[in-house]
Amino acid sequence: MKKKIQSIVLNIILISIGIVTMIPFLWMVASSFKANKEITALYQTFLPKAFTLQNYVSMNSHFNFMRFFANSLFITITLTVIVVYSSTICGFVLGKYRFRGRELLFGLILSTMMIPWCVTIIPKYTMIKAFGWLNSYKALIIPGLFSGFGIFMMKQHMETIPDEILEAARIDGANEFYIFHKIVLPMSKNGIASIAIFQFLWTWEDYLWPYLAISDRNKQLLSVGLRMFSGQYATDFGAMFAATAISIIPVLLTYLIFQKQFIAGIAASAVKG
Repeated sequence: MKKKIQSIVLNIILISIGIVTMIPFLWMVASSFKANKEITALYQTFLPKAFTLQNYVSMNSHFNFMRFFANSLFITITLTVIVVYSSTICGFVLGKYRFRGRELLFGLILSTMMIPWCVTIIPKYTMIKAFGWLNSYKALIIPGLFSGFGIFMMKQHMETIPDEILEAARIDGANEFYIFHKIVLPMSKNGIASIAIFQFLWTWEDYLWPYLAISDRNKQLLSVGLRMFSGQYATDFGAMFAATAISIIPVLLTYLIFQKQFIAGIAASAVKG
């Protein structure tokens, strides 16, 4: 009886937290169908009094929304695929190979997670400028090819793959690249899903680095483009809410597709960690 009461209380708390978390998001979506006059009115209602789709039409008048959306999608998918692959292969090497300096190397990788981004952004900008990569996609992709967090997660996940399977493949004559691509990668789908969701979210929402590295509007990302809705004297809130609502769709789809593997990967990494 006591456990049942505790379960009910916990469920009520979780539902309450979920409702509080969802209210601003739902309010934003509902407001994207309101006119600006209604959004800025003194007395507010959750549902629009006068339903309109004009905000979704007028958002392109501020900037080329589809161009910014496509840029963000390209950079985010490219970086996510590269980081997933580099994190998995580095985690495989650090988790399944024994060599001198392995722990030191892993410690150096972990140290990159402990340095605040505000400390590294200036030398990173200076380096990118020296190579002449500013205002190009190279400035957005190359600095993010490796992720300390991703390598850490995948190294932990490699502990769930039995060494006996790898040794059996080696005895059968399989080389290391075959073992990695045909055995390790398929068995790491839970960990890969976890890294993919985190990386997709971080890249999609990144604002400061694209703002500093890209000045060409045709190459700019959506996170920076949303700032263009704020004018010097007025802000088109309706169009901004509409663009923001659309920009959230890729993140939601990514999580919905990989949510089972994401939860399993986080749980496995946490247990082995």
